[in-house]
Amino acid sequence: MNNIVLCGFMGCGKSTVGRNLARKTGRRFVDMDAYIEKKTGKTISEIFAEQGEDGFRDIEHEVCAELAKKSSLIIATGGGALTFERNVEVFRGKDMIVLLDVPLERIRYRLRNDKVRPLLQRPDKDKAMTELYDRRYPLYKAAADITVKGRSTPLKTTHAVMEAVRHFSLDYSDLK
Repeated sequence: MNNIVLCGFMGCGKSTVGRNLARKTGRRFVDMDAYIEKKTGKTISEIFAEQGEDGFRDIEHEVCAELAKKSSLIIATGGGALTFERNVEVFRGKDMIVLLDVPLERIRYRLRNDKVRPLLQRPDKDKAMTELYDRRYPLYKAAADITVKGRSTPLKTTHAVMEAVRHFSLDYSDLK
């Protein structure tokens, strides 16, 4: 096992928990969406507008494959990245995939004022979020090696991830 790959629905805390994990372990943190924006010179919204979701997903897959070749990273995937088997496969068996499991109602509250996530910029935001969550959640569960409840503070969730990963594999000795 090598990298720690955080997955879960948008707004579940992947980036915040990932930054905390990186600080505590000395590993490098990579927010996949920020990485894509830097690599392409465009925002996620611009990529969606210019190339559609399929174009974005192709770029996302390239980035998954690129990051999976690196080592000792904490990777916060985008909310849809690990709902595609081709992305899961580049990490599976080599990296530890951790699902941050946060209830939809908590996510709804966290994203209530969101103006940047392309899939939520619609009049029926709550309905769209529910449908997307219901469709994605089983895929996250199938992809994950470990599931950690993310109902508490980001710091407590960070410690829960560290504990879960440590119990799962002795290869993560830096997670003390």
